[in-house]
Amino acid sequence: MKNKLGMIEEIAFSDTFYLRLRESLAGLKFLVKMKGFQNLTLTQDALKKWFGILQIVKPSAEEIPLEEALNRVLVQDIIANENLPRFDRSAVDGYAVSAEATIGASQFKPTIFELTESNVVGASQAKQVWTGNPIPKGADAAVMIENTQKKDGEIEVWVQMAPGDNVSKRGEDVRKGEVVAKSGRRLNPFFLGLVAALGKNQVAVAKKPRVAILATGNELAKVGSTPKTNQIFESNGVMLSAMCSELGAEPVDLGTVRDDLDQITEALKSGLTRTDAVITTGGTSVGGLDLVPDAVNKIGTPGIVVHGVAMRPGMPTALAVLEGKPVMVLSGNPVAAVVGFEVFARPLICKMLGMIREEHRLTLRAKMIRNVSTALGRKTFVRVKTFEKDGNVFAEPVSARGSGAISTMTRGNGFLVVPEDREGVAEGEIVAVRLFGALEEESKGV
Repeated sequence: MKNKLGMIEEIAFSDTFYLRLRESLAGLKFLVKMKGFQNLTLTQDALKKWFGILQIVKPSAEEIPLEEALNRVLVQDIIANENLPRFDRSAVDGYAVSAEATIGASQFKPTIFELTESNVVGASQAKQVWTGNPIPKGADAAVMIENTQKKDGEIEVWVQMAPGDNVSKRGEDVRKGEVVAKSGRRLNPFFLGLVAALGKNQVAVAKKPRVAILATGNELAKVGSTPKTNQIFESNGVMLSAMCSELGAEPVDLGTVRDDLDQITEALKSGLTRTDAVITTGGTSVGGLDLVPDAVNKIGTPGIVVHGVAMRPGMPTALAVLEGKPVMVLSGNPVAAVVGFEVFARPLICKMLGMIREEHRLTLRAKMIRNVSTALGRKTFVRVKTFEKDGNVFAEPVSARGSGAISTMTRGNGFLVVPEDREGVAEGEIVAVRLFGALEEESKGV
């Protein structure tokens, strides 16, 4: 009986032991996954490590018509092949004269000039010119039409002129041989106007880098479909694609895949084959269905080089390199995905376009109207609404819980960055705000 009971106790103990062992192994695997977030990488160190492994080559060039070049990035310097202006020209509507002949002229004692149509004027002659017309030989100034009076083939000049008055000199704007736009510069409307003034109708620009966008998650439903219970519409892909386009990259939609290791792996492989970089969203934290880092490492080396960044939101962000191409694994929370893009994808795309330097968002200084608390040790991106009142600029924190509240990006128009060594900012403090929208008028909160 005792032996029998002892045998039963031994068998029962063995079953319990193996059950607990299996639970322990699963827990150990979970703890190993968690370990990467116990030592977070500073944002600047993460970028340095990532870019240190990446070999970003000079972008390929393509010649495009000038009218299609808005916001494209030059890949070679544009050099003036002639002077601007091409000749001395009038800057006003009026009359070209010799400045010396106007000495002493006034309304009470006007100087009289004979009008001529010749391209050469004498000391006592004047030729009518309109803005942009060449200054005839013998003239060195242009009198505004308001300071003259025309009478029977002559004009009275009521002001004294100096040589060069109201004249745009040849080469005054641009000298022949001058570099007017450097390689790596984005072409805004004013550069396009300058290039057109030089007579160029084609420019060499960087080909748009192709960036694959992949959304992961069982909970995601395609926009336009009928979602199942507990599903949400996939919006990060649309948003990140637009942010790529805004910077000058070409987004490639890889669609949505479920939280399945094989499906994610195949989608990543497809993206690597078709594009120059891959951005994923979702599945990067430490939960059981956060499989994207595993899929990345399954494909090849070096795989994940950073996982867990000291920033908020966006701590689970991972950076990887596969087949020599950059891979960004961003959070599925919309605001965290935006912040991850701003911190890592923005400088990456600028480099891939061959830009002179990273193109930061416009920054302005504003006065905080409320206290904001942040976590020490993490760079925190606080959404704010900036507005102008009585000639001063203020920043109002946009309240929301968590990084899934995408409305904070529409109710705000910028964010301030609180560094890792600060625990927030105080009311009345002057802060630097990076704008992603237009400055607003007075807020009802002030």
